[in-house]
Amino acid sequence: MASSDILVSFMGAVQAAISVLITIWIGVLAAQFDLIDDSSAKRLSHMCVTIFLPLLLVANLGKQLDSDTAMHYLPIVVWSLIFIVLSIVIGKLSVRLFKMPAWTTPALAFNNSTSLPLLLIQALDAAGVLKNLTDDPDVVEKARSYFLVCAVISNTLTFGYGPALLEQDDGGQTDSDPESGRDSGEEEDEDNNSGSSSGNSSGPSETTSLLPKKAVRFAKTTTRHIENAQNKTYHALPGPLQQAVSWIAPFFNPPALGASTGVLIGLVPALHRMFFNDSQEGGYFKAWLTTPIKNTGELFVTLQVIIVGVKLSLSLRKMKEGGEGGRVPWPSIVFILAWRLLVMPALSIPIIWVLAKKTGLLFDDPVLWFTMMMMPIGPPAMRLMALADVNNLPQQAKMATAKLLTISYLATPLIAFPVVGALRAAQNVSDA
Repeated sequence: MASSDILVSFMGAVQAAISVLITIWIGVLAAQFDLIDDSSAKRLSHMCVTIFLPLLLVANLGKQLDSDTAMHYLPIVVWSLIFIVLSIVIGKLSVRLFKMPAWTTPALAFNNSTSLPLLLIQALDAAGVLKNLTDDPDVVEKARSYFLVCAVISNTLTFGYGPALLEQDDGGQTDSDPESGRDSGEEEDEDNNSGSSSGNSSGPSETTSLLPKKAVRFAKTTTRHIENAQNKTYHALPGPLQQAVSWIAPFFNPPALGASTGVLIGLVPALHRMFFNDSQEGGYFKAWLTTPIKNTGELFVTLQVIIVGVKLSLSLRKMKEGGEGGRVPWPSIVFILAWRLLVMPALSIPIIWVLAKKTGLLFDDPVLWFTMMMMPIGPPAMRLMALADVNNLPQQAKMATAKLLTISYLATPLIAFPVVGALRAAQNVSDA
């Protein structure tokens, strides 16, 4: 292994990491110059997760997955569950034995598995680093599809079971504000709805629906009936079935539905042909349906990273204005960064290398090896702030979380080292 090859890979990885960091700082600057506020950032983030990410999953999984490659995704599901559960166990032990704050556990368990690796893959391809891994012209889309499967699992577990990991923080105490039990996004929606209703009497506003009043009333009435029917059905179930439904419910979310649609399109040859073949070869949907789905889904990659920067900036501004930031929880932050950027690479890269080299469990797929090595690595997910809001953590815990995320993303260039290690390990197996 020539030292010049390692240097080239390292410089390419550094460039990719800096590219991600610059994209984050674009979001920071947008917030600092008041080009976007907290409410708009939340709505954009919600749009990314509920619209752009599902469409990206449909386009990527639908194209990359077929009957020949379907089994390549099974190791990703197993591996994702293994390293998340391991991180949760380590987090629980650190909270119990070393009295670390409860948010240490989700910070260890849920890394940025969506926007950061997707943009990193793009940057690595632009730097020419991925050419040493494979000659596949679709390497970026292939790597994306692997990362996206991991992202669906991580997203589902985060909001399905992440809140339970924060219940022990400060003895489970909540803010004294009786209104703080509601999510801030819900409060904003209520404010907007009340503004809209009041606007009906004083004239149209920016929140006034463009649909006819009958259509708006019908939609609201239908939604209310469906929610009432769901509640009645749920409460009529026996206790064990209610628990089972509560456990399964988090898996029914927009990204999971997008992934399911992509899997369906990929595994049904007729659908795969209509969505992704050229028009002359039966691709009747490619030009007018697949293309807008792909183009809209692509917005997720960059926009979500920019929103990360926006949220970091807004969190720091709140921390500065509120004066309740408290001290920086350095022991917890150092522990989390060490786990994410040192321990996980030291575990994932050798484990995947051994499985790829000594067994046939991971197939002959260097892109799969590389992405699986990188899946557990990276800073904590920005969803940690959303979990803190949903669980109504005390203000000091929220500010500590903001500090953790800020320092973690400032350390993003350090990801260049595990990137090089993963690239060289995958290439070593491929050349053997």
